[in-house]
Amino acid sequence: MILKNCNGWPSPAKLNLMLHIVGRRADGYHLLQTAFQLLDYGDQLYFNLRQDGEIHHLNPLPGVPAKSDLTVRAAQLLQNSTACKKGIEIKIEKHLPMGGGLGGGSSNAATTLVALNKLWETNLSTNKLAKLGLQLGADVPIFIHGQTAWAEGVGEKLTPLTLPQPWFLVLIPACHVSTAEVFCTNELTRNTPRITMRDFLADGGHNDCLPVVRRQYTEVASAISWLNQFAEAKLTGTGACIYASFEKEDDAREILSRLPATLKGFVARGLNRSPLLDRLEQ
Repeated sequence: MILKNCNGWPSPAKLNLMLHIVGRRADGYHLLQTAFQLLDYGDQLYFNLRQDGEIHHLNPLPGVPAKSDLTVRAAQLLQNSTACKKGIEIKIEKHLPMGGGLGGGSSNAATTLVALNKLWETNLSTNKLAKLGLQLGADVPIFIHGQTAWAEGVGEKLTPLTLPQPWFLVLIPACHVSTAEVFCTNELTRNTPRITMRDFLADGGHNDCLPVVRRQYTEVASAISWLNQFAEAKLTGTGACIYASFEKEDDAREILSRLPATLKGFVARGLNRSPLLDRLEQ
């Protein structure tokens, strides 16, 4: 079924500007410090209301059962938490890669929660939606709040940030990085000293996952070496995507035009406010 006469809901990507692993909880979850910046690039979600309470994903990803998709799980979670009797049809215009570290699945889940909270008139507060979203993934709350932020804990303790909004060249190596596998690797540094938000703003930081991912995935290592010819290449999250920042869009696009055939990429602007919030206000 093709959805018609539906206004899309944006599901933006994010970049981790740094990622320090500072400890590990007794339940195995890693404690971290990171800075999220949103991008003006991402997926687009479309919704059709149903009155029968059923939830249907109209174009699930190959190899991903509809019931396992984070958008379906998000819809079911909101439905069950609010005793909502309405249903929904979901269609995703997908641009963000799986296993890329851009937050695609988490962003899709967040957009679903935000959109259905309005369409179903469940009227949960942003904080309550974020708590629900945390059940689906540590990155979901950042997309629900919709602001560039400093994050601690497992990624759910957020402090809004106002950062420069540069242009980013993002490269997509031809591999899927498993976050779970990276975090299970013995070689991963888990005791990086904590820094303050002021330290980050003054000096930046690094990504503790970079050495592990670079060693385990030759596609990522090759992409980093290629991008380092032009600017400092960084890893977002656990990867696989890497990126570099530029003051001018033309500079980023000129380097994008030189991409070897083995790489894909895109240019996007960094944002301090999510386009999802603008859509919500329409």
